[in-house]
Amino acid sequence: MNGSFYQNPTFPNAQSSNSTPITPPGNISFQSQMPLEQSLIENILRLNKGKKVKAYVSYPDSNEWRDKIYEGIIEEAGRDHLIIRDLKTNIWYLIRMLYLNYVEFEEAIDYNPDYSDTFD
Repeated sequence: MNGSFYQNPTFPNAQSSNSTPITPPGNISFQSQMPLEQSLIENILRLNKGKKVKAYVSYPDSNEWRDKIYEGIIEEAGRDHLIIRDLKTNIWYLIRMLYLNYVEFEEAIDYNPDYSDTFD
């Protein structure tokens, strides 16, 4: 049906005695480094952990919480989330990055686009 456009891939037999584990090229050590994620925004948020921010968030499926602003300190940032602690109420918010529009910092931010000298 598909002619010669697509051929099923072939994989080496996993039980073959001649197979060797695949290792990434170069001399890469991840044990001593904080993991760098694909998202530059997440990396910037991690670099600025502990700083006071306003996170502007939109929930498109909610009429009551359509647009919301969270104010507080960045406690953690992950690939898909941001954790902010409100200084006034001491409430912690777990915010999905999916809903995050932008972040306002109330002080200078740390920014390193290549992260070459950020992590030891």
